[in-house]
Amino acid sequence: MGVYINEETQEFHLQSSTSSYIVHVLKNGQIGHLYYGRKIRHRSSFAHLFRIQPRAAESSVYAGDLAFSLDIIKQEYPGYGTSDYREPAFQLEQENGSRISDFQYESYSLSKGKPSLDGLPAVYTEDPSEADTLIFHLKDAVTGAALDLMYSVYAERGIIARSARIHNQGDQVLQANRLLSASVDFPDSRMHMVTLNGSWSRERHVAERPLHEGVQKISSARGTSSAQHNPFLALKRPETTEESGEVFGFHFVYSGNFLAQAEVDHYDSTRVTMGINPFDFRWRLEPGDDFQTPEVILAYSDEGMSGLSGELHSLYRERLVRGPWRDQTRPVLINNWEATYFDFDEKTLVSLASAAKDLGVELFVLDDGWFGRRDDDTSSLGDWYADTRKLPEGLPGLSKKITDLGMAFGLWIEPEMVNEDSELYKKHPDWIIHVPDRPSSHGRNQLTLDLSRQEVVDYLYDQLHARLSEADVSYVKWDMNRNMTEIGSAALPAGRQTETAHRYMLGVYQLYERLITAFPHVLFESCASGGCRFDPGMLYYAPQAWTSDDTDAIERLKIQYGTSIAYPLSTMGAHVSDVPNHQVHRTTSLEMRGDVSIFGMFGYEMDIRKLSVEEQEQMKQQIALYKAKRELIQKGTFHRLLSPFEGDGNRTSWMVVSENKKEALVGWYRVLAEPNPGFPRVKLAGLDPDQLYRVDGGPVRGGDELMHAGLLIDQEHSGSVPPEGEKLGDFISCVYHLEAVDEELL
Repeated sequence: MGVYINEETQEFHLQSSTSSYIVHVLKNGQIGHLYYGRKIRHRSSFAHLFRIQPRAAESSVYAGDLAFSLDIIKQEYPGYGTSDYREPAFQLEQENGSRISDFQYESYSLSKGKPSLDGLPAVYTEDPSEADTLIFHLKDAVTGAALDLMYSVYAERGIIARSARIHNQGDQVLQANRLLSASVDFPDSRMHMVTLNGSWSRERHVAERPLHEGVQKISSARGTSSAQHNPFLALKRPETTEESGEVFGFHFVYSGNFLAQAEVDHYDSTRVTMGINPFDFRWRLEPGDDFQTPEVILAYSDEGMSGLSGELHSLYRERLVRGPWRDQTRPVLINNWEATYFDFDEKTLVSLASAAKDLGVELFVLDDGWFGRRDDDTSSLGDWYADTRKLPEGLPGLSKKITDLGMAFGLWIEPEMVNEDSELYKKHPDWIIHVPDRPSSHGRNQLTLDLSRQEVVDYLYDQLHARLSEADVSYVKWDMNRNMTEIGSAALPAGRQTETAHRYMLGVYQLYERLITAFPHVLFESCASGGCRFDPGMLYYAPQAWTSDDTDAIERLKIQYGTSIAYPLSTMGAHVSDVPNHQVHRTTSLEMRGDVSIFGMFGYEMDIRKLSVEEQEQMKQQIALYKAKRELIQKGTFHRLLSPFEGDGNRTSWMVVSENKKEALVGWYRVLAEPNPGFPRVKLAGLDPDQLYRVDGGPVRGGDELMHAGLLIDQEHSGSVPPEGEKLGDFISCVYHLEAVDEELL
């Protein structure tokens, strides 16, 4: 496994334990694609996989060679204008207005391990033997520009990381109108496209549709990866299920504007491209400049959607998330937001924290409203100093009172935003994203600071460094509550205004990097109006993300199910909140809210002082269960069993299995009661078929039986007199604990 090179035929075989990816140098010097799929053995030549023939209506590269048309040939980083009419991966504009490039192969380099990307998030290796990195070096003779195509293949994972880097080594200015990160040409289109779509409070719903001729795409031009479309797509065979069949995943490690699309051409081939959205993007490359594209993760599995998720989950848990919190189990927290909103003082906060401590909570998080003169959302963003009306001793005094209780202390910030009613805006009105002579649209009464400017990044770093240094802070929730509008920067010349959105993201990443370096013990959680920037780019800096502002248990079934397609449970903030729910005004039981939230990084957002004695005892039990099983939840293998997006969506089920397959937790959820239902079974997954398991401390079942015959759900009320313990009505849930037993008990 690794990279095999057939020097004579100029073929390159990237082979992992499960997949093969084979490319070659075409006769015009470009890099062509031969195969991507299940692992195949290496051989001395794969030339037989390359086939061309003359086609009557096709343009050809060479006079007299009617067969060599790029409109037919599968390529690795295609351009436009030299016989390929599909959408390209890049376009460079020269000073004379030409948009034609011809990057030809010059050499390759091969190294162990995986290099980092300057200023950008990326997956990594801890041991060089984990991956091999192949870089193709290409050159355009007319402009002198150089192009590096980077491929890192992980030996024991079905993962390839791809990116591209343009170097302007010529003497003229180039304009990059389009610089995507990866392109893959498939030989057929017999696949379904799976994406994660939605909006605020209903993020990452699963959508699936068959590919058809033409372009099918998702994208964002909001300045964020967005709640509308996650920067992820998968192509799966029609027969692929959760546990079997072939699927290809593509995930963009970036938090700003993106494009991800599949184009099916007139020969039934499929081209997948992914990268920074070319819309409203144009990057000026002076002589000597270069541009590094963000990274695309290619993941392959022939074990269904669950197998694809497993590849991505383990990669992100182990080789994207960094720092001490990568492997540490996460604390149970309580956030004061829904308990108090802006109306609090120190006494109220300490009272809430004390009550939470008595129930087993480990971390108290102070949310919005602690700074400036912040009594509502119209003022003080940007003024990062404590409001002494609410906190007479500032953050140091409050944090000491919280830590004296034996709890950790956490803090909410929203550094990327500013209110017009703030000292910062009055002093620096030009520090916002804006364009001259045009009004600035507002979102949540706030404007976006221009983090493409180094002085803005430096100001925020100094302010936040001071706050985190003066108080005993163990956790930071980093919020971001609006999309970009009127995108422009007062610090950039006219010819570089279309660079603003990407430069902004580079500024965000720089600020994150500086803060996590200065405070490595702090657990950062990213948030963007909930899930508007839930992407791999953020996970490189913050090990977990606030999955959605919507904490309703029923809607969270869809949100958490969809999120799990690409992201592990260790990244999902999942909290129990008050009822009626503050987003949808639905009332569900404390039991169901806990049973949904336990499959994530667990916490509470409610005034627990108002709970009854019985509810407080139930909360204690929820916390005790989570603490006992959080290692399993955070690091186990997740399997989806019943989808809320299929059929009537009335039942959802999922489970997490320990790495050694000795333990599992199964969640089962029913939305609405049904009259006189049948006797449902849920077929489990991921267990050891030869192992016996005790279910909830009671009956013993074989792993084979649980996976093939299923687990009988005994909580469905028939409509007659209910037996004792049977759950009644709408919004019902159960969590089953499976533990391996050694004795012969069947």
